[in-house]
Amino acid sequence: MRHAAPSLSRRHCLLAAGGLWSGQLARPAQAQGRAVETGDSAPWLDLPATDGAPALAPGPWRATWLDFWASWCGPCRQSFPWMNELHDRLGSAGLRVVAISLDTQVQDAMAFLQQVPARFALAFDTGAISGRAFGVKAMPSSYLIGADRRVLWVHRGFRRDDRSALERRIQAALVVARPAAAPRPTVAAG
Repeated sequence: MRHAAPSLSRRHCLLAAGGLWSGQLARPAQAQGRAVETGDSAPWLDLPATDGAPALAPGPWRATWLDFWASWCGPCRQSFPWMNELHDRLGSAGLRVVAISLDTQVQDAMAFLQQVPARFALAFDTGAISGRAFGVKAMPSSYLIGADRRVLWVHRGFRRDDRSALERRIQAALVVARPAAAPRPTVAAG
């Protein structure tokens, strides 16, 4: 299923450029300096994304691939086409892909996106508050987050060779346990 590329409204760009995102982050779950790891509860992010929902919010998604990136990040140039593929192939299966730019200047992120377009949700955090809440230590840093906000897996960096292992983890997270079969009604003999 193909999805339309998210458009970046003038409002999104102006808010990010104005540094207003900092007031949009609420209840960071991690102590400053401690990186979020597998099994942790993801910090709450009320950072607006280009698909109209907060960057990390409850919704109809079974899992979210949350990626932190910057325009100067070489591996991010390789990860964006792969995340476009993920969005296209697994979006209908319940995966939401969101990439948060930690560039201090929105125009740097926009120049990157001119060269490496994104078809998934984007958010801009010029103050890097969300990055600090997650304890981001490398670019890109990605988090597979379940619908219950539990971090299922953390991946730092990106190489083309990582793709198959990452996709196996993502697909496993999207598998929903089948409901138990309904008991058959019994008919009393009589």
